[in-house]
Amino acid sequence: MDFELNEEHKMFREAIRNFAEREVAPLVKEAEETETFPVQLFPKLGELGYLCPGYPEEYKGGGLGKIGDCILIEELARVCAGISAGILVQGGLGTYALFAHGTEEQKQKYLVPAIKGQKIAAYGLTEPNAGSDAGAIETTARREGDYYIINGTKIYITNGPICDFVLLAASTDRSKGTRGISTFIVGRDTPGFTATKMRKLGTHSSATGELVFEDCRVPAENLLGEEGRGFKYMLEALDGAKISHAARNVGLAQAAFEASLDYAKQRIQFGQPIGSFQAIAFKLSNMATQIEAASSFLYQVAWLYDQGNECRKEAAMVKFFCSDLAIGAAEEAMRIHAGAGYLAESVVQRYFRDAILGHTTEGTTEIQQLVIARELGLG
Repeated sequence: MDFELNEEHKMFREAIRNFAEREVAPLVKEAEETETFPVQLFPKLGELGYLCPGYPEEYKGGGLGKIGDCILIEELARVCAGISAGILVQGGLGTYALFAHGTEEQKQKYLVPAIKGQKIAAYGLTEPNAGSDAGAIETTARREGDYYIINGTKIYITNGPICDFVLLAASTDRSKGTRGISTFIVGRDTPGFTATKMRKLGTHSSATGELVFEDCRVPAENLLGEEGRGFKYMLEALDGAKISHAARNVGLAQAAFEASLDYAKQRIQFGQPIGSFQAIAFKLSNMATQIEAASSFLYQVAWLYDQGNECRKEAAMVKFFCSDLAIGAAEEAMRIHAGAGYLAESVVQRYFRDAILGHTTEGTTEIQQLVIARELGLG
């Protein structure tokens, strides 16, 4: 593997970094305070071809693969992890199964508008009684003629309150367990579909909601792929999503480090910058080293993914590793900033609140460790 990004990827990193600093950064304060996602970013990113860089150009994507996805999410997370979460879903869980298994008609109707930023996507899997045990979902889809009747509830759904459509996991035959799970494209305007905003400790600018489906009549043509293959589609999508989530955590860790390095150079105690004291200098040295290691690991796994390799173990590893990185970096940032970091207006307290989510979303850390153990032949 060539550990140097190619020229196209380098140009994209520069472009998206400039966009994030110019177009996203000014929106963060209001988005965090009002707990709303700035939806105008979807069409803005889409018009520039930045929204879903991993998809092929034939569907209006950037053709930059998973490496391109990771560059996008890392740079957005350096500015705001909450906003990056909504974009992450748009180019990943909310659309991947559609790209991989949808009909050409479905792709033109939903995928292309999503890549252009004209439609917002979400992915409905987690339920009140089914999280890590995804195979235990209780949402059902019953076939009636040319329609499926869907009933159930989904929670913690990123983009849920603002989505135009959701890729929904529902059981078409509960007696078959995971082999009875199917995936459906459900439009926001479907009668019986309601979304309620959920408030959170962190990632305030990410729109998260509870989705309720009450006798939703979904056309049979909105079945994605084959009936009973939804669980397989979910696992495929999650592998890519874990890598993108790792990029989010690398970006968040980088932001925490940069804020801390700047503060350590400016904060004067005992007549000198606190960065001149070994206690602080060693913290920053350690942060910088861990971020460098995580970044190399991240792009190695993204490269493996782009080569078409099955990397379930590596995706779990990098998600697990980078989640720990972000949490550790955010905690060290709080220590370096001390009282200044604890103030509500401090940016590092946001990093601290946002980072802790890394142990939960896209599969808990414990689930990642279980996946890794199984891939090692231990279970």
